[in-house]
Amino acid sequence: MTIAQNVRSHLQNKPYLLEALEKGIVNLSELSRQIQEELQIGNTSAVKAALRRFSEELQKHKQKREEKVLQVLKRSAMAVYDRKSVIITTKEINTKTGMKVDLLGKVVYLLDRSDMPERASALVKHDNCTMIVVHSPKELEATPGVVAFLTTLLAEQNVNIIEFISCWTETIIVVEKKDSLKAYQVLSNLVG
Repeated sequence: MTIAQNVRSHLQNKPYLLEALEKGIVNLSELSRQIQEELQIGNTSAVKAALRRFSEELQKHKQKREEKVLQVLKRSAMAVYDRKSVIITTKEINTKTGMKVDLLGKVVYLLDRSDMPERASALVKHDNCTMIVVHSPKELEATPGVVAFLTTLLAEQNVNIIEFISCWTETIIVVEKKDSLKAYQVLSNLVG
């Protein structure tokens, strides 16, 4: 394995370093010294050269990937549904509306707050939620990074996602009511 291959392999499971390299905000000299020590490579210059080439490639790929993500989001539409509840339980709930996701030994329900059963024994219950649905063109399914882009964007604004479902062309994001305006503002700048 060449030094360049060794460096790339070492970085593949370090997303924070990959992001810093993509953004060009990492000190390549310091990172190459750290990688040289970790991998016990004798040639710092070769490690730094490999990092520089890898960083340039990452920046080109990131730009192309981000452009594709933004194109998909610009052709998307958004709907907001208030007064939602999320309940996670180990037992089935008799309800005629809402969404249900069966997990191993648990069931997640997304319901209108008014349809929430009074006596449901819940592991987790969120009563005052807002559901934001992003309706995207079918190219969404073949565009890597859309989900990561949306979740990172909301996380950077300190918006906590209670539930997240991505199915074909629909991306469903459930947030607490207190975060709904901020989430809407952030997403509406991108969508449609």
